[in-house]
Amino acid sequence: MRIFTDEIINAVCLNIGRRKGISPTEVEVQLSWDEEYGFTAEVWVEGRSQYLVEANLLEAIERYMLEQYQMRVFRSQITLDADEEFWADIAI
Repeated sequence: MRIFTDEIINAVCLNIGRRKGISPTEVEVQLSWDEEYGFTAEVWVEGRSQYLVEANLLEAIERYMLEQYQMRVFRSQITLDADEEFWADIAI
């Protein structure tokens, strides 16, 4: 199974919203990749930004898959990749 940029961003928004006790619509996310840090995301909540590392992204995708697709997946089953768009391959 593969999910793309929009769903990854939704996963992060839902996860951050739940953790901070706010609506997911109040969260802004920008995904990025570089050779030194790998996959990261900059997240803005209430005017403040924070950076998420790949492990945080994988956690958000795990929870998203369970809640949206009723599929229990583990981090070892998720592979992030990017070209012109970000995606996550999920081995089922």
